[in-house]
Amino acid sequence: MVKKSAERIYLSLIFLFLYLPIVVLIVLSFNDSKTKVQWGGFTLKWYRNLFSSSSIMEAFWTTIFLALASALLATLLGTLAALGIDAMKKRNQAIMIGATNIPLLNADIVTGLSLMLLFVRFTRLGMGTVLIAHITFNIPYVILNILPKLKQSNRTTYEAALDLGATPLYAFFKIIWPQIRPGVFSGFLMAMTMSLDDFSVTYFTKGAGINTLSTMIYTEMRKGIRPEMYALSTILFLLALILLLFMNFGPSARKGKEER
Repeated sequence: MVKKSAERIYLSLIFLFLYLPIVVLIVLSFNDSKTKVQWGGFTLKWYRNLFSSSSIMEAFWTTIFLALASALLATLLGTLAALGIDAMKKRNQAIMIGATNIPLLNADIVTGLSLMLLFVRFTRLGMGTVLIAHITFNIPYVILNILPKLKQSNRTTYEAALDLGATPLYAFFKIIWPQIRPGVFSGFLMAMTMSLDDFSVTYFTKGAGINTLSTMIYTEMRKGIRPEMYALSTILFLLALILLLFMNFGPSARKGKEER
């Protein structure tokens, strides 16, 4: 009994530390006062100011564009790379998986600086360099999400389809793709999340006049973060929560449970 109570208290403290800052952020987004320690009444003006601020909305749409574009391209390239790694011999697979893990273990500031030096040597910093940088650090996440699904897939069915006259592309989409689709989708979501959250790589590879939400918040830290950013962060959190609920309780999730 005492052990169960201790486990519950420990778990409650963990979730408290995880979600209490988010709750405080949401409360501040409705606070009529600009100070963080005084409640000035309920208001929605920070949300109205958010949508009327051209600088914040421009940074928001830039962030969304980079996240979607880099996640899509990284998912495509990462899927092809995972298929190639899976087709290698075990020794070469181990070498390639080790090389894939290096960017994940490497510090973001090192990745950002090295990419900046590479881009400055051959071109000018701008939107294109930021997009290439985001694709670069997103690809390993996609590869490592797809490889376990490829290990679980049945190769003999694919080879049998080829022996029966199916083309490699047709056999891939009919046999391999349904088995690795969850890994591809989770890799896409992880790549998009990492792109939305990134600061270091974006800061070093962006050109003048290009801002994302992370770089904008960093520049505003010197003079104080505007309450409009609390409102924007609340909206992003709610969108992520809705997406998570849809993935776990939506029609596709219920269909998967019924099939299992």
